[in-house]
Amino acid sequence: MNKSTDRLLALTTLVIGFACFARLYPALGGTPPAMTSAWIFGVAGVLSVLAGLLFLAGLLPAAARHDPSAPLFGRDAEIVPAGRPGLRRIALAMPLIALLALVADQFGAWPGGEPAAPAKQVATAPAQPATPPAEPASASEPAGQPPTATQEQKPAPPVEPVSAPAPVQQPARPAAPAQPVQQTALAPSAQPEMATPPETVAPPPPAPPTPPTAPDGHRDAVVWLAVSADGHEIMSASTDHQIKLWDIDGKRLIRNLGQHKDMARTALFMPDGKTALTAGDDGEIALRQLADGAVLHVFSSGQNGGVRQLAVSPDGKRAVSGHDSGSVIVWDLEKGAVLHVLPGHDWSVSSVAVSPDGTRALTGSIDGELKLWDIVAGKQLRSWHGHEQGAYGALFTTDGHHAVTGSGDTTIKLWDLDSFRELRRFDGHSGTVYALSLSADGRRLGSVSLDGTARIWNMDSGAEIAEFDPGTGPLYAVAFAADGTLITGGIDRTIRAWPAAGGEGTVLFAGAPE
Repeated sequence: MNKSTDRLLALTTLVIGFACFARLYPALGGTPPAMTSAWIFGVAGVLSVLAGLLFLAGLLPAAARHDPSAPLFGRDAEIVPAGRPGLRRIALAMPLIALLALVADQFGAWPGGEPAAPAKQVATAPAQPATPPAEPASASEPAGQPPTATQEQKPAPPVEPVSAPAPVQQPARPAAPAQPVQQTALAPSAQPEMATPPETVAPPPPAPPTPPTAPDGHRDAVVWLAVSADGHEIMSASTDHQIKLWDIDGKRLIRNLGQHKDMARTALFMPDGKTALTAGDDGEIALRQLADGAVLHVFSSGQNGGVRQLAVSPDGKRAVSGHDSGSVIVWDLEKGAVLHVLPGHDWSVSSVAVSPDGTRALTGSIDGELKLWDIVAGKQLRSWHGHEQGAYGALFTTDGHHAVTGSGDTTIKLWDLDSFRELRRFDGHSGTVYALSLSADGRRLGSVSLDGTARIWNMDSGAEIAEFDPGTGPLYAVAFAADGTLITGGIDRTIRAWPAAGGEGTVLFAGAPE
C-alpha cells in the first residue's frame, strides 16, 4: 500500500478513537453498566488513536509485493521492505472493535439492559433565613400613643431601653414552605410492612385565664400604684390617661381623680393626706384634691418633655421630676415654682427617688447611668454607670445611705451611697425589672418585671422570699399594703393582691371590659 492509503487509514482510525472518547465522558457519571462501557470506550479509544498515530507516522508499512526486476538474493535483496503484516492487522482490528463498541452502545446492548442515564436532580426548597433572636421582653409605646420626645430627638441608645410600659406585639412567624417529597418506587420486597404513622403535634398551651372585668376599672395597663399612709386607699395611674382612687377594705372605686392629656405615669399621696401629685407624658404635674379630684395647681415642664418619673420629699416641700429630654427638675411645691433645672442625663430619665431627709435625689436613665444630686444646692454629687441597660424603680432605704435600683439587664442592685459600691445583687427575674417597693419596716423588697412575675426579697440576705406569676403578661406597678400584702398592676388592667408569705393572689380591682 502507498502512503496515501496509510494516511486515510490513520484519519479513519483517529476519528473512531475520538468518537470513543466522546462516549467515554457521559459514561463516567452513570450506573455500574455504564462504567463497563466506560472501560471499553477508554481502551478502544486509546488503542485506536495509537494505531492512527502509527499509521500517520508510517511505522506500520504493508508487506512488499514481489517486483520481478528486484533481485531475490544478495545485497540488494536485504534492503527490500519486508513490512509488518501482523502488527498492521492488529492495528486495523482496533478501530473495528471500537466501531462495534459504538454501535453496541447506540442500541443499548451492554450488560444490564438499559443505557446509562444521568443522575436524577431533586429540587429542594431553600432554607428559611434565621429569625433574629428575640430580645428579652421589653415594653414599647402603647398603641395609639405618639412617640416620646426621646424618640423624636435622638437615635436609639446602644442598649435597648424600656421606654414605656405596654405589651410587646411580636409578629407571627411565617411557616416555612413545605419541603418537596421525593417519590421513590420500591420493589415489593422493599415495601415497609406498616405505613408510617402521621406526625403528632403537641397541643397548644392552654390560654391564660380571662381576668374578671368591671365597668369602672382601667381600660389600659396599670403603670403606677401608691398606698396611702393609713393603708386604706390605693391610687393608680394608667396608660388610659386616668388617675383612680380605690378603697382597699371595701374593694371599690372611690372616685376618678381626673386624667392627663397623655399617658399618666405617676400618682403620689402628699404628706397632708388631702392632696395628690400626679404626672404624665403631657409634661404636666398636677396637684389635686383627694376629696373631689379638683386641680389646685399645674406645674408645666415646658420644653423639657413628658414627665417620666416623679418623687416628693417626705415633708412635701419639694418634688423632683425626670423628663424625656434627660432633664431633672426640682420644684418648690409651696411656692409653685422651679428651683433647679439639672440637664445631667444624655438620655430619657427612667427613675427618680428622693432621700428620707429630702436633701438628695437619685435618678437613673435608659442607658443605665445613675446620678446622685444635691437638690437644695442644685448640683450633681456623683455619676456612675450602674447597669448595662435602663435603670428603673430607684428608691432609698430608710437609713438614707443606701439605694436600690432595678434594670433592663434583669438585675436588682443594692448600692452604698457613701462609697458608691454595689453591695448586693438580687437575681431571679428573666426580664426588665420595671418597678420596686420597700416595705414599711424596710426589711423586704417587692419587685415586678416584664417577665410577668412579682417577687418579694429579703433585704438583709438578698434571698427570694416569694414569687408570684398571674400568667397575664408584663407587670409594671408594685406597692406594699399596710399588712405586708404585695399589690401589683400590669398589662391586663387589673390590680392584684398577693400574700406576703407566698401563695395565690386575688383580684382587688378588675379592669374594664375591652
